[in-house]
Amino acid sequence: MRESVLSPAGLWRDKAAALLSLTKPRVVQLITFCALIGFLLAVPGWPDAVTFVATGVGITLAAAGAAAINCLVERTVDARMRRTERRPLASGRLAPVEALVFAVLLAVTGLGILWIRVNALTMWLTLATFVGYAIVYTLWLKPATPQNIVIGGASGAMPPLLGWVAATGQISGDALLLFAIIFVWTPPHFWALALYRRDDYARAGLPMLPVTHGERFTTLAVLLYTLLLSAVTLLPVATGMAGGLYLLAALALNGRFLQIAFGMHRRYAHATARRAFVFSIWYLSGLFAALLVDHYLPWPMS
Repeated sequence: MRESVLSPAGLWRDKAAALLSLTKPRVVQLITFCALIGFLLAVPGWPDAVTFVATGVGITLAAAGAAAINCLVERTVDARMRRTERRPLASGRLAPVEALVFAVLLAVTGLGILWIRVNALTMWLTLATFVGYAIVYTLWLKPATPQNIVIGGASGAMPPLLGWVAATGQISGDALLLFAIIFVWTPPHFWALALYRRDDYARAGLPMLPVTHGERFTTLAVLLYTLLLSAVTLLPVATGMAGGLYLLAALALNGRFLQIAFGMHRRYAHATARRAFVFSIWYLSGLFAALLVDHYLPWPMS
């Protein structure tokens, strides 16, 4: 009925908006941000502009393609959840074949850019990340185990490592340290969301930790992982990759995250879990921004 009152231009705008939403733009923005910071941290001065831009574009397109595949695979699950029932595939605004073609075009273009303009290792690692998230995590881990986000978090932790490899052509200890930060950050970030969306996940039949083990167990897991995260985020200072500016930022961010996690465990409320989830995004952005500032303005311990 709606299509009958829209002009051809309006139909195209609707279609474009639906395709764009498949790519989960906010998630992809954070992925690209972390990847490019990984790139910048890997070089002592200013990077090669062409390689830097190609890295950003290639990883963005590949990540967008993986997000679209995730929406395609989970369209029936999304339709059963209030949080996702309005997604284009779940609501029927897009056909599965349209999403598949779009996702493949994005992924192939992104991987091609990385192969031609960056280096082969970055392309292969990005492809492995694509498969790990879009296939292994979405199809196998997510519906199979409440530890899905812990195991599958390896794919989500890859962006800064990809950026580092794009700049240097090799994997180093510092690159693995950046990977470790996001890997440990992922469970408390995602479990905070799963806590206040517990009923949604239960309705969809997904074995998320709050569904299988309850709120009290999950809030304790969030707190313990946040403690571990606080320790891991100090390692860049211990290894000499970062200095005083980063240390101050990390201490402040960790202190606030621990305060929220402890408060949520002591007295759970959906509002507190939502606050933890939102803050976790700002936390990761702030942490990597601090790494970048410290890299170019080292003081006083670098």
